[in-house]
Amino acid sequence: MGANGVRRGGRRGREPDDAAAGRPCGWPGCGARGAYRAPKSRDALRDFHWFCLRHVRLYNAAWSYFDGLDAAAIEAIRRGDASWHRPTWPLGGRGRAYAAADAAGAAFAEARGGGERREEAPPPRPPDPARDKALARLGLDGGASPGEIKARYKTLARRHHPDANGGCKRAEERLKTINAAYGYLRGGAAA
Repeated sequence: MGANGVRRGGRRGREPDDAAAGRPCGWPGCGARGAYRAPKSRDALRDFHWFCLRHVRLYNAAWSYFDGLDAAAIEAIRRGDASWHRPTWPLGGRGRAYAAADAAGAAFAEARGGGERREEAPPPRPPDPARDKALARLGLDGGASPGEIKARYKTLARRHHPDANGGCKRAEERLKTINAAYGYLRGGAAA
């Protein structure tokens, strides 16, 4: 900022750039001071021509960033601008990359003579009476999967919700025990 609070540096072409002191205008045949910058090309946006105010206005009026590009190239630039031209992937896309790396590691182990890669069964769970009690409250046995637990919870929550039972206190109490059991199972599954 200048002393009077006005932005200096020629960023928008309204004020001359202080760094351009002594530069002549780059327009052929013009002898004025080249105090305003304009990008040389789309590929060199930080490389500038220096012009006087009159010629920078003429140059900018004729210059187009998208000159010579077809619609597909313009669309690709527009889409890249939305993510600052950083790499992106769809949700869940990285999981596939890790799965592919895991498969490549298995192939490497097999090539080294590691034999077939076997799926190992998870170790048996130690007895947990609280988990068994929570499963019993949902009407499930000890071998229920997380998906089965969630589906059963949703069914019971709909069935015993007070709004579905006209505000019945007994249904409300049953829903509280269902919520507590599901909360315990969900917390236990995450650990």
